[in-house]
Formats: sequence, structure tokens, C-alpha cells
Amino acid sequence: MEDLVWDIKNNLSEAPEQFEELLEEAKSLLYSSCKSFTKLSVLMHLFNLKAANGLSNKCFTELLILIKDMLPAHNQLPNSTYEAKKTLCKLGMHYEKINACPNDCILYRNEFSNLEQCPECGKSRWKLCANGVKEKYGIPEKVLWYLPPIPRIVSILKSMA
Repeated sequence: MEDLVWDIKNNLSEAPEQFEELLEEAKSLLYSSCKSFTKLSVLMHLFNLKAANGLSNKCFTELLILIKDMLPAHNQLPNSTYEAKKTLCKLGMHYEKINACPNDCILYRNEFSNLEQCPECGKSRWKLCANGVKEKYGIPEKVLWYLPPIPRIVSILKSMA
């Protein structure tokens, strides 16, 4: 885990305080008597599970709360998906959120960016209220987190130099 932190040090040279926080979390044990896991390593494992199994943010938050309750008191595991994402965002992993059809037909980008429903299956792009009407501010039914490969490749090449 520390290798990962040192590899991204070059990307965070303009934000040294952020790097220091990340380094602390890479060294911070999950709980005082834990010798196998740090806060950062556990979050990386859990986010891999989230992505591999398509867990929603709500389900992931409930999982974090359950695991936190199982661990000894004063553990470092975050209480919510939001807090966990804040920690991982310090890694400098930039992402793009793209709305997607709930049935995985299309991504709402390029020529589909302004559509309200999927042209393939007719499903609404937005979560609907109980009465079947779109919410005022339109919350997307499904969101894809796209991690562009170019910044990651640049980061890898910088760390090799």
C-alpha cells in the first residue's frame, strides 16, 4: 500500500498537505491491535467489491456501518460511502460521472446527452417520485463512474522515471 502512496506523490506535489493526509491514512491501522490492514487498504478492498458486484451507494453505506459495528471500538472505518470516497479522492484518481440507462442500453453522452429516456428501451433516465413524475432536480437512475486511462498512464510513467 505504501508503494501506491509513494507512486502518486509526484501527482500531489502542488498539494503537499493532501499527500501528508494520504500518507497518514496509509499508515493508520484499522484499529489499534490490527496488524494486517490499514484504513486505506481496507477501503481499496471494499471499493473493489463494490465495483465488481455493482453495489449501490446505499448498500455500500449499510455494509460500512455493519462492518464498523463488528470491529472493535474506535476503529478507523468510515461511516458512509461519502466519507470513504473523500478518502479515496485524495489518491488523485480523477473520474467522470456519466448517466446511464438503468437497463445498460446506452450512456447519456455525446448525441444522447440531452435525452430524457432511453431510445432503445424507453426507460426514463431519471428516478421517479412515488406518483411516477420526475423529481424537480432530476436524479439519474444510474450513474457510471468513468476513470479516464490517460491520467493513470501518465501517473505510471512519471513514477517509473
